[in-house]
Amino acid sequence: MYSYTLCLCLVYSTIMRYLWHKVCVLGSMSAAFGSLLLSEENTESDHATLSSCSADTETSSSYELKLVQVLFRHGARTPLKSIPDVMEVQWVPTLLDPPAHCHINYVVTDLNGGPKPPAPIEDNYRKNILTGGTFPGQLTTVGMQQLYELGKRLRRRYIEENHFLNSTFSPAEVYVRSTNIVRTIESAKCLVAGLFQQKEKEDPVPIFTTEAESEILYPNYHGCKLLKILGSHRWAESSTLPDIAADLQSIQSALGIAAHQHVDFILIRDDMVARETHGLPCPPVLDTWRNKVEQRAVDMICHVYEPSKRENLQLCVGPLLHTLLSNIDEKLQGTSSELNRKLFLYSAHDTTLIPCLMALGVFDMQWPPYAADLTLELYQHRQTSQALVKVSYTGKDLLIPGCSGLYCPLEEFKQVLSGYSLSSEHYKSLCNSTEGLIKP
Repeated sequence: MYSYTLCLCLVYSTIMRYLWHKVCVLGSMSAAFGSLLLSEENTESDHATLSSCSADTETSSSYELKLVQVLFRHGARTPLKSIPDVMEVQWVPTLLDPPAHCHINYVVTDLNGGPKPPAPIEDNYRKNILTGGTFPGQLTTVGMQQLYELGKRLRRRYIEENHFLNSTFSPAEVYVRSTNIVRTIESAKCLVAGLFQQKEKEDPVPIFTTEAESEILYPNYHGCKLLKILGSHRWAESSTLPDIAADLQSIQSALGIAAHQHVDFILIRDDMVARETHGLPCPPVLDTWRNKVEQRAVDMICHVYEPSKRENLQLCVGPLLHTLLSNIDEKLQGTSSELNRKLFLYSAHDTTLIPCLMALGVFDMQWPPYAADLTLELYQHRQTSQALVKVSYTGKDLLIPGCSGLYCPLEEFKQVLSGYSLSSEHYKSLCNSTEGLIKP
């Protein structure tokens, strides 16, 4: 019997996709998201069909693109851990050689432009060495190229097609922030290289980061006491849910993993996908288990984040969502410290994208691929100043539940996220509200 929470997560996703398909028909749908995804290539032709759903019936030419925010996962990497007791592969240093076109001049600083903070998470990775001689969690050549290609896609859209950005990098126009982990910093660098075709001789691109305790670009179990208490329990519990535990026991037996070894489906998936992405061999038995591994890994993370409980998503990504909304408000009100800012780039993780997609009501129960991007575009009507937001994921437009159209009126978009967005002060207060807390 499945846990009640896991069922809620599955029902949540299914009902969301069904109900919002009924809101309006939006032309041809992508197979990945069913009723929620539209191909970006059809955005302009499909925009006319939105008039039946949206209060605004004017053409897209009436709106001016004002701001773009891109939250993206790093590229392909070495696994965080290898599956124990199974066929080993060689993670050799040559798998990490950077392509020449990814070489740019860049500097990593804290959020105020000071020295780069300590990186305890990265330090922990480097306490271990994978077979072949590389560290866990390192961006590979394949991953670098993935982010370079994402940068080229953004270049086509925002520089070549609509001339929204200048063709060369300007720190006044573009803000780049990353978690303080090498793979996300290098991913940000490669994206910028693809976006602006940077050369090493040009001025350094600033990449901002912060200390681990105050990071908002992933669920911060070290910086938020309440999240650590709630999250650690649910992480431990996720592998013991009856159906998951039964499947885990079966796959451990099939792979020949000793009973005393601590493994879970997220670990197995991580190593499996890393091998497949780099053309390295997997144990043959995984061929028959692949879909089940994908399903159970998502089931586990869904149990951990428990989207049916608002507080969990607030603690995971509340400050990040607040930042995205604040960037929009500052742009519209002209209160930003950089009035010419047009693009925010946030280099983050799968564990960032999943709760963000859950908060938006569009998580499709599929693990975000390497280099996946969640992009928010802010538009403003040229005459009325009405503001609208359009959201896309991996290059495909999303109809956000609670929005009256693909181009979502800003007030509707804010209402969608109102239950999850947290100011820094509210977040800190909630994180410290652990007095009298009983183990969940």
